[in-house]
Amino acid sequence: MPGRHPLSKPSGHLPQRWLFTDARLGHALFAAVAALPPGSGIVLRDDDRAPGARWRLARRLAGIARTRGLTLLLAGSPALARRWGADGVHLRQHLAEQAGGAHRLGLIVSMPVHDLREARVARRARADIAFISPLHPTRSHPGAPALGRKAWLRLARSTGAQPVALGGLTPARARALRRASKASGLAPGWAAIDHWLENASKRRA
Repeated sequence: MPGRHPLSKPSGHLPQRWLFTDARLGHALFAAVAALPPGSGIVLRDDDRAPGARWRLARRLAGIARTRGLTLLLAGSPALARRWGADGVHLRQHLAEQAGGAHRLGLIVSMPVHDLREARVARRARADIAFISPLHPTRSHPGAPALGRKAWLRLARSTGAQPVALGGLTPARARALRRASKASGLAPGWAAIDHWLENASKRRA
């Protein structure tokens, strides 16, 4: 995995399915991770955790990722992602200038994109992955207007990165987006919180 092989990014395809972590997952986090198919990815946020607790969580997830063939991205700085054993870094827009250092470390670089300005920032940073949201209404941002498919595709084409849809995604919606993207030459991935949380609940039941 690239976080453990310095200065060498993966030559294969980036994951198509992603789990975003947040406080809503709580103790169900590891059940949600267990529900991920091999080859999926995890974006570890959990910024509200104390540094020590977040480090322990990151190290545990890095071990699971190694065992199950998952890709782990850490929201934060490239140096922290490298030190904690992640495969890449999820750079918020205000940290875009750190993308060059992340590339030099051989880390996968992802960035969030919500509008055309942010899409251009991701392109300039040479992000590998652009998490473009919200495609559909989502509980993560209640009341926020959804992009809709047409606007989402316009942003996806503008990033120059592997586009991944976030916001109210389910496997059926992901398939519909992929079909609609073929004409643009795109093969978008998808990310979710609630879908994997529901899968975890079913596994526990």
